[in-house]
Amino acid sequence: MKYAKRAAPVLALAAVLILWELAVDLFKIPLYVLPSPAKVVLALAADRSVLFSHGLVTVSEALLGMGISLVLAVLLGILMDAFAPVRRCVYPILVVTQTVPMIVLSPILIIYLGFGLAPKILTVVLMCFFPVAVSFTDGMAQLDPEYMYLVRSFGAGKWEAYRLVKIPAAIPSLLSGLKVAATYSISGAVVGEWIGAQKGLGYYLLRVKNGYMLDKVFACVLVIVFLSLCMNLAIWLIQKTAAPYMGQKGTEK
Repeated sequence: MKYAKRAAPVLALAAVLILWELAVDLFKIPLYVLPSPAKVVLALAADRSVLFSHGLVTVSEALLGMGISLVLAVLLGILMDAFAPVRRCVYPILVVTQTVPMIVLSPILIIYLGFGLAPKILTVVLMCFFPVAVSFTDGMAQLDPEYMYLVRSFGAGKWEAYRLVKIPAAIPSLLSGLKVAATYSISGAVVGEWIGAQKGLGYYLLRVKNGYMLDKVFACVLVIVFLSLCMNLAIWLIQKTAAPYMGQKGTEK
């Protein structure tokens, strides 16, 4: 029964691909309207080296942007938790800002920062920063204050208590926010490249789109989805290593 549940999504996806292939062949749909799955796979194989080189650029931008957003989110989270006035002023803005699509800021960043690396990295930072900051701040706020009192009673200073108790306790929440940010990071890099770049998957996608090469467009989208899943998987592996106790409650049932 367990294996049947796991196989159901795979079977559903296989059925969609088969119907897609049959529909394209049966109705003679031209390539510039809708490529068949077989054509997409052939395009992926033909352009694998080009996609690989562009993919490396996108991944490097995503990792750099996510790293910067992680550092900023942790620093701001600690400040908000340590100083109540900062939390009252900043936290509502963070929550509201999560409802704003940061992608719309990319054209403005291009105008002021040009077509270099900076606007693409900043786009990734803006997309990743807010979910990480909110998750980390909530994780620290959920800690029972008695633990902090206990550590302080043994002579630990305020910041030492954060290092020993609060920050480690908030790691599960931090990793949950990072899982969301990992997917956003690839999207942010691609959007930044789409608007203004000379390399990267966003640039490649724009170029093949303008040439109506839809088989290559679909192939590029597959690569983007794959990279997003890999980023999410990487955070999951870190989560299993750094916080192996997470999810144990659900697995015991």
